[in-house]
Amino acid sequence: MAAKILPVVKLATKLTIAGGAIYVAYDSGLLGGSEEGSVVLGKAKAAIPPAVDEWAKYFGLELPTPPKIELSPLEAWNSGVQKSINALSVAPTRAGEYTGQGLQYLKNLTK
Repeated sequence: MAAKILPVVKLATKLTIAGGAIYVAYDSGLLGGSEEGSVVLGKAKAAIPPAVDEWAKYFGLELPTPPKIELSPLEAWNSGVQKSINALSVAPTRAGEYTGQGLQYLKNLTK
């Protein structure tokens, strides 16, 4: 009996943890727009280093200083999506240009 219940309990535990993580991410604003994400990132930058230092002192660990990374989330947010949409929007024009160049090349070959 317990062998049949254990997989169900494990699955329920995993689903509960995943659902809780999604709820916390949504509630804190991580799944919102770039402004909300920037605010949450600022809060995380302010809260995480003191917590890590506290735990390192508690366990007696000597951690190296983290590197400074200057990245503006407002500039980088969805830049890949914007570039992809831009490429898709100019694709018909580019296809027409390349077709014209190909036809001109074939005409030059047959002369």
